[in-house]
Amino acid sequence: MYAKDVLAPELRRPKPGQRPVAEVEAEPGLVVEDLEGHFCGAIVAYEKDAITLEDRHGKRRAFPLPGLFLLDGQRVRLIRPRPAQAAGPRRTASGSIAAPAAPAKVAKASRIYVEGKHDAELVEKVWGDDLRDVGVVVEYLEGADDLPAIAKEFQPGPGRKLGVLLDHMVSGSKESRIAAAARSSHVLVVGHPFIDIWAAVKPASVGIERWPDVPRGEHWKEGILRRIGWPASTPADVANGWRRILGSVRSYADLEPELLGRVEELIDFVTTPDDLT
Repeated sequence: MYAKDVLAPELRRPKPGQRPVAEVEAEPGLVVEDLEGHFCGAIVAYEKDAITLEDRHGKRRAFPLPGLFLLDGQRVRLIRPRPAQAAGPRRTASGSIAAPAAPAKVAKASRIYVEGKHDAELVEKVWGDDLRDVGVVVEYLEGADDLPAIAKEFQPGPGRKLGVLLDHMVSGSKESRIAAAARSSHVLVVGHPFIDIWAAVKPASVGIERWPDVPRGEHWKEGILRRIGWPASTPADVANGWRRILGSVRSYADLEPELLGRVEELIDFVTTPDDLT
């Protein structure tokens, strides 16, 4: 008994002038049938001149490659998969073109300071590759109140510049007054308008419509977590909440533009030679 009509059009040898048989790459998992209709299976392996099919019972058979097969009832010529074309330049999470692999660099004397651990972790996740390439270290202040004294202790000068990123840098805020007191020709203090670095992550990336409003007098992070519906009773809950937020960030596209521009500005400042600043 024949599994198929041996005179079916798809089994006949094409005549001169007929449309050529389509070529299909023999990708793993593709289900095809030999022309005689004796064996049907998925491609599970291939070598230089052969492929291996496995049927639904686990039986395997090898066939020459390239070769003619039936795919969805149509004659096709299976060929080896074409080599993947070289991808474009690899990009870092910040969108920059990644530098070629190179030995670790000695850190520059210049630094970037951010307010807290969460700020540093977010900057590292998005700009870490870029910062390592230029040899710039990011440190955190654990609060901005002592920034003028910290900046003075840093001893900024030619070849030793300090860039600082502050939260909630809006007109009339405490942070804006601190920034004004700390700035100098070798110290650049910039900031984003968000009350905390958490809110610089786009809400959609976290899976929420918007960051909730938290009334004055209520701890902002715990308030955010409670309104989102995440645990918020202990410091461990806050830490876990931040891990979830940070985990939602894959690239610069998950961050608000108000943060992106400020971090790029700081990197430019601490890496540009003094005579070009």
